[in-house]
Amino acid sequence: GHATIIDAVGDMPLVLAAQVAPNPFNPLTEIRFDLPREGRVKLRIFDVRGAVVRTLVDDVMPGGAGHVARWDGTDERGANAASGVYFFRLETAGEHPLVGKMALVR
Repeated sequence: GHATIIDAVGDMPLVLAAQVAPNPFNPLTEIRFDLPREGRVKLRIFDVRGAVVRTLVDDVMPGGAGHVARWDGTDERGANAASGVYFFRLETAGEHPLVGKMALVR
């Protein structure tokens, strides 16, 4: 899946973008994302009920392209998540959160 939100500041468009591949996945997927500026980034995986399955990133990161977070289909305790649909939510300061969908096939 691919999601893009554009936040135009003056003449300079700042883009928060993220892409998941492979999707569907087993056993590993990568979420690649670009950040318009340095700041705190939170990237979490949720199940279809909206419960947090795993926090992949919760840190201050530099702006720029090519950031990669990997999810191996496990939860916070290291247990395997069930097959099904999951969502990632990418939150950064001053930007609308990005939400994307992925499928885990065991």
